[in-house]
Amino acid sequence: MTAIDTKINNEVANSVKPVAVPLTGAITPVSTSKITQGRAGRGDPVRRGGRGGAGAGAGPGAHGKGGPGGAGRGGPRGGRGGDRERVKPEFDSKIIDIRRVTRVTSGGRRMNFSVAVVAGDHKGRVGVGLGKGIDTAGSVEKATREAKKNMIRVPLSAQMTIPHAVEAKYGSAIIKIFPARGSGVVAGSSARAVIELAGIKDICAKFLSGSKNKLNNARATIEALKKLSKSPRFGSKPKEVVKKMEEVVKKEEVKINK
Repeated sequence: MTAIDTKINNEVANSVKPVAVPLTGAITPVSTSKITQGRAGRGDPVRRGGRGGAGAGAGPGAHGKGGPGGAGRGGPRGGRGGDRERVKPEFDSKIIDIRRVTRVTSGGRRMNFSVAVVAGDHKGRVGVGLGKGIDTAGSVEKATREAKKNMIRVPLSAQMTIPHAVEAKYGSAIIKIFPARGSGVVAGSSARAVIELAGIKDICAKFLSGSKNKLNNARATIEALKKLSKSPRFGSKPKEVVKKMEEVVKKEEVKINK
């Protein structure tokens, strides 16, 4: 390049004037560093709420944690199948006795559990079962299954009470059951559990023996309920009942004739 060309270029550069360009928006600074900038350096909006709040991008139906429509830690919990209503079981059960049984063997002592359970539907069906196992949960399950297998149906009146008095014996346990109008359920020990799960009302039960075995007492109650009949019974013999009824009819006829 000659000296003349250099002089011409300098004159042209001095004659050009800078032009102001209006700014239409914020200028984001460009970093020449290879390190990734943070949210504040990039100009992103601040995200608030954390996991439990409704932060940016956690709208309804979002899969992020804490969204109002999601199943995150901060929102309502929902299973795969949605909200399912618990079905009430057909039979209720009650544990009346738990015993720990020890068996001595050559290797040492082995511990087992014996559980007695009463199951019923409060509508006239009731049963007693016995289950044995190495743990209480398995024993209760076995006893409940046996109680459902051995269920009986009690003949009840429209008022949900028994039609007549009855007495039964099982082992050394002796029980007497009779209806008691307006008194509710008057019973103790395991007989009360059997009567309540059967749904019987206005009844009285009395143990005539001194047995403290709850399983035998429950089974004696079941044996007594098995002897019930749908028709009421009289305390005296049938022939005597017929005579009493004839006497009543004769007295009424005499009053009418007078």
